[in-house]
Amino acid sequence: MEILLLGLLLFLGVHSLHIVAPDTRKSFVAKMGAGVWKGVFSLVSIAGFVLICFGYAAARREMSMLWIPPTGMRHAAGLLMLVAMVLLVATYVPRNSIKVRLHHPMLLATKVWAFAHLLANGMVADLLLFGSFLVWAIVAFAVARRRDRAAGTVYAAGTSRATLVTGLLGVALWVVLAFGLHAMLFGVSPFG
Repeated sequence: MEILLLGLLLFLGVHSLHIVAPDTRKSFVAKMGAGVWKGVFSLVSIAGFVLICFGYAAARREMSMLWIPPTGMRHAAGLLMLVAMVLLVATYVPRNSIKVRLHHPMLLATKVWAFAHLLANGMVADLLLFGSFLVWAIVAFAVARRRDRAAGTVYAAGTSRATLVTGLLGVALWVVLAFGLHAMLFGVSPFG
């Protein structure tokens, strides 16, 4: 469990600097330079992610159940993941209406992903992993929206074509993940 906690601390910690200490982050960037800062940020993020993966796998072997989710929760989680995948893709497709309206689809995708997995899993490790990401994403989204309003951020208008591409790519990603990749990577078939 300690490895999972350390991974979460590193990964979410470095991703929270802009939330809890924006001036410190700006100071780091100014001192190091943007390129070095991005390199350090990436290395710490990767280290945290690797620790999360190993720590989560080890913690799940302990089999500390808090609750046993009903079977239907797996199906609900699978459908929520469809929404999460469309939001994730919306982060990267330029000028799609989803990003224009929601502004921070990656954070929303993280919220939906975490909530979906909390519905379908009842172990202590699940609560720690997905609950941490859910709380972080809720706070990060609120801060990002507040920062956008303060800065008067305006997003370029979305196009129907970009929005359609976003939806189609999101569905395709969901199909690949739900009906193959998830079982291959994590040993669990969402609908199996």
